[in-house]
Amino acid sequence: MSRTEHHWPTHTTSTMPWRSGTRGPRADRQTTTVRVSIPAPIAAVTWAPDDDTAALLDRAAAALRELDDQHGAGLTTLTGVLDRTEAVASSRIEDESADLDDVARAVVGVRANTSATLMVRAGGAVDRLVSSSDGGTITERALLDAHRILLCDDPVDGRYAGRYRDVQNWIGGGNTPRLARYVPPPPELVPALMDDLFDFLHRDDLHPIAQAALAHAQFESIHPFTDGNGRIGRALVAAVLRRRGLTRTVTVPIATALVADRDRYFWHLERFRDGRVDDWVRDVAIAIGTVCDEATLTALLLDEAADHRATGVCADGPHAVVGRALAADPVLTEDRLDRLLRGDQGLVDRVSDDLCRAGVLRPVTERRRRRAWVAVDPAAELAAFGDRVHAAVRQRANRVGW
Repeated sequence: MSRTEHHWPTHTTSTMPWRSGTRGPRADRQTTTVRVSIPAPIAAVTWAPDDDTAALLDRAAAALRELDDQHGAGLTTLTGVLDRTEAVASSRIEDESADLDDVARAVVGVRANTSATLMVRAGGAVDRLVSSSDGGTITERALLDAHRILLCDDPVDGRYAGRYRDVQNWIGGGNTPRLARYVPPPPELVPALMDDLFDFLHRDDLHPIAQAALAHAQFESIHPFTDGNGRIGRALVAAVLRRRGLTRTVTVPIATALVADRDRYFWHLERFRDGRVDDWVRDVAIAIGTVCDEATLTALLLDEAADHRATGVCADGPHAVVGRALAADPVLTEDRLDRLLRGDQGLVDRVSDDLCRAGVLRPVTERRRRRAWVAVDPAAELAAFGDRVHAAVRQRANRVGW
């Protein structure tokens, strides 16, 4: 069915002086100007969905509320698994790859996979930003704190952690912006554009999912940081949904759906700059509905696995203490296990060995101290959840001819 695009302001462009600071092709060295894109202010822009889109947004919001009400607070395993899933998926959008085993190793300081280390930090950044919005506001301080958590130890961009960029950045094109896919606004415009975005974030006249989608695209257009814009921008979606009351516990793993069709996601961001936003809003609503459907199945499967553990090796005693703890996070470190078992090293060794033999835990490190394990059932469901979401997204793409 054909639809008429609703009005949304387009970006303007401006030519700025440029001087290459790196060696490279002659054409790069001879480039003296760069064409930057300047997002329009959106704090007061009106947008209203057509009837079909309004119904789609309402269905997605209802699915999210139901997931949060039925499974969020009562089943902490779901929250832990979804948080880990979102970190994995968000990293894959950035062309990085790591699985839960890598994440567990990174938590205990094994640096074999830098992507996993970033994922651990990204999880903390998301938690900081989303939890801070519970009070009804999304503040600049919370956003900058989240970015600081994400990049504080980065060897290249650590010095920019927790502050807006004061340099020109670009997306694609190598070491200079000459062939870039997108060149964001110059750094001197970033603070005012972000102030405008925060004003937009605190409106209550837009549908929450539409507001989250539009805010994310505007944030990516501003690209206020030297690095980490994608992860912080997707965390902003969850923060808006929390601020508007659609969630209380669950962080919806929208990146799991977006990574299933990265090209379409980037295409939407490009169209946003031309003022074409309706399909993006609809796709975000569909993504949320899809992950809610699959997360509900995940909740049921994890609940069943927890019941099974409770009647087996984790039925009582210290093994039960650890079994219950796995409901909060499928990654188990030796430090965490030591705290659970009150510093009894002999008990730590015995319980971990028992749970590995029983197939409850899988070791992911080989060293004798500062070990890490993952819970087998939640780890398997994390992968299965991602596969199901991916299949659902691709099935819809084939059906509608993307």
